[in-house]
Amino acid sequence: MNQELPRRQIDARSLRALAHPLRMRILEELRENGPATSAKLSDRLGESTGTISWHLRHLAEHGFIEDEPERGTKRERWWRATRSRNVLNTTDFDRDPQTRAALDVYLAELLRSQYQRVADSMATEWPEEWRGAGTVSDWNKLRLTPAQLRSLIDELTDVIERHTPDPDAEPDPAARPVLLQLQALPRKETP
Repeated sequence: MNQELPRRQIDARSLRALAHPLRMRILEELRENGPATSAKLSDRLGESTGTISWHLRHLAEHGFIEDEPERGTKRERWWRATRSRNVLNTTDFDRDPQTRAALDVYLAELLRSQYQRVADSMATEWPEEWRGAGTVSDWNKLRLTPAQLRSLIDELTDVIERHTPDPDAEPDPAARPVLLQLQALPRKETP
């Protein structure tokens, strides 16, 4: 079972700090593959160490990442993603054009990243026991009120959280990392 992570509400200042494609890739890399140095991230992301270091300091300043003190030395600084559940309410930024621009960058990069993960998974030749275990599904005939949509998302989130292992627990040897994306949005009606 998943232990409850502290919730962090993303405000305008932290959104502007995060809304950069490379910073988002760095944070994703630290979340998915664990702590790393700027040199390791530089190799993985194909960017210079200086550029990575600058973005790491920026992410740390805004609390998205922190030092990994057990591994650090005077010459080598290790970074890890902070353990929190970031919550972003997009309507918080409707009236501020500068923050709205940052939100647009953030959402575009988030969607690009999510699409790429799905495309990479679908292009992988999986072992027999994993073939057909996943799905890409589409339910486009739902008709819901805003309250019903929020309720549906809350219920699905509760189910997903029940299946999310504690990050400190030893994984089952037969388990693999699983990509799960939930996209529940209103759509325009066709005439």
